Amino acid sequence: MKPMIFAYAAPLLAIWLLYFLVRRKHEQASLATREEAIKSGLTEPASLHPLIDPAKCLGCGACVSACPEGKILGLIDGKAVLIEPTQCIGHGACKASCPTGAISLVFGTEKRGVDIPHVGPDFQTNVPGMYIAGELGGMGLIGNAIEQGRQAVESIRACNSSAGSERLDLVIIGAGPAGFSASLAAMQHNMRFVTVEQDSLGGTVSHFPRGKLVMTRPAKLPIVGKMNFREISKEKLLSFWQSAEQKSGLKINYEERVEDIAAAGDGFEVRTTRGRYHANSVLLAIGRRGTPRKLGVPGEELPKVVYRLVDPEQYRGKHVLVVGGGDSALEAAASIAEEPGTTVTLSYRNDSFSRAKLKNRQRIEKARREGRLSVLFESNVKRIGNHDAELEKAGKRIIGRNDAVVVCAGGILPTGFLKTIGIQVETKHGTA
Repeated sequence: MKPMIFAYAAPLLAIWLLYFLVRRKHEQASLATREEAIKSGLTEPASLHPLIDPAKCLGCGACVSACPEGKILGLIDGKAVLIEPTQCIGHGACKASCPTGAISLVFGTEKRGVDIPHVGPDFQTNVPGMYIAGELGGMGLIGNAIEQGRQAVESIRACNSSAGSERLDLVIIGAGPAGFSASLAAMQHNMRFVTVEQDSLGGTVSHFPRGKLVMTRPAKLPIVGKMNFREISKEKLLSFWQSAEQKSGLKINYEERVEDIAAAGDGFEVRTTRGRYHANSVLLAIGRRGTPRKLGVPGEELPKVVYRLVDPEQYRGKHVLVVGGGDSALEAAASIAEEPGTTVTLSYRNDSFSRAKLKNRQRIEKARREGRLSVLFESNVKRIGNHDAELEKAGKRIIGRNDAVVVCAGGILPTGFLKTIGIQVETKHGTA
């Protein structure tokens, strides 16, 4: 009997030992990743991210495997932990995969608050008839924004009672991923609507640097069908959307900026730079960037100062200063540094690139090692001249030759505009 028991027990023991060793190896890797993030000051998620209740977590690792971005979550001491906080972009696959409901998706942390407008499950704000979808509501991921735009229109249709009214059913503000999807959905359902966009198709995506890879996931556009892209360049994605716009016959009013939205009876009056629209509902599908944040220093009004990178090639052979520490700043600096004959300086006021993706930080470090780029942490621009720029670091002034300045310091959130039209805005500190 004993030999038979041993014959069964030995393989089980070997399997358990192998499982233990593999799990321990993965846990050590997770610990190292988390310690490196803490050491580098990369501990604050940029937006939507998971909050894990250790009392409910079984340590099964389903969330770790479900995350499409890789090693964002890990298992430490038998519990799931966010080990690469700044790399989390809010997919939400971790929450859906958790068998015990231990994960909730939240905005902000105790240290870093995030302003989020009040939006209900149906995408309606505290102002009845006014809706928000996409990046403004904290959902910057392209695939999710597309889905939100479609869902928001479905909610608007369910609440719309415009029979016999001369008003439009809907005014859609913005033609980024959410606004474009919403416009196609409204067209599909034969709604009376108008879409206004102050810039061009794509919204924030259209402002990305040339050749930038846009991480996305498969999504379904109304009328058009499924987009099976997982990694695609900005140009190819915009080309796909432009083709879809033409083939569907969708009309978007470009270069038309909204100036005011006011209640008008049981609907709204939307005033733009071109006229006025009366509608039962309004969908805000604008970005969070808003107006570019300026430096407020002498010389900033010079034509050589810009607030987004369009084409790195235009800076070939020049002395360029890039200001900022987020992904847009690092991508701009690295792209310009690849042009022949350029001299690039990247200035950032903090002591680390805590808001940037790992691949962008690695790209900057590689350019720095190769002598194509210099980084000045804890520095601030003090003056911009016709042919030079002056910075301050550790109390010392640094003056260098300069032909162009690219400021990537983010944007001023449209919080003031939202409050003016009555939408409540809350600063989230680790809450849903």
